[in-house]
This record gives sequence, C-alpha cells and structure tokens, in this order.
Amino acid sequence: MPATVKDYPDAEVLSVAKRQFAEGNFGHAARYYERAVEVTPNHPEAWLGLAASYDRVRRFDLADRAYREASRFVSDRPEYYNNIGYSYLLRGDVIKARSNFLRAYELDPSNITVNNNLELLRDNTRSSAPS
Repeated sequence: MPATVKDYPDAEVLSVAKRQFAEGNFGHAARYYERAVEVTPNHPEAWLGLAASYDRVRRFDLADRAYREASRFVSDRPEYYNNIGYSYLLRGDVIKARSNFLRAYELDPSNITVNNNLELLRDNTRSSAPS
C-alpha cells in the first residue's frame, strides 16, 4: 500500500476511494477509505470499502477489523455477508465463504452479485475436487 496519497477535501474522499477501487488501485483505495472512515466513522459504505480494499491487498487482519466495524451498521445486509464470503474465498476458506454467501442469499435471493459468487464458489470447488 502506498505510504501517502493525494489530499482531497473531506467531502470528496469517499468518491475518490470508490473510484480508485473501481480502477483496481486497491492500495490507494485503502488509503482513501481509511481517510473516509476517519471523516465519517459511522458510514457503512466506507467501512465495507475499506475491508474490501484490505482484502484485495491481502491484509486480512485489517480487513477483519474493518468488517467488525461495518457489522455495527450493516450486519443485516446481503452486501455485508457477500463481502465477507468473498474475503474468505480469497483466503481459501471455502467453508466460511459458502456460509457467508448463503446468508447473503437468504437475505436477497435475487442479488446478482451474490448469485455470481455462489457460482464462482461452485466452480472453484468443482475444479479443485479430486478426479
């Protein structure tokens, strides 16, 4: 992760973080999301974005802390369980990934992202099964 990033006004930092994440600049996104949660510590989207950014730079210890913070605001949302499921998938823990994806599915069976991640998990487990 970069040590520093360009300074933006507080009102813009979350949108900059989201843009950096969308562009695949996960280290930069993490830094901007860190600033976003400093500015608005009760903003669930900022916490979920921070956790997802940490996942992508493989800082799962920091991601876990960010997910704990996010749970204070969105533990009843499919996005929360989907993101945690994806985090576990990145770590190679398919059992915890599946459990969280299924919880997200229970909350919103029509969620395209959740359904895609369940399919990804199914494909992943099929390809790693012994022949």
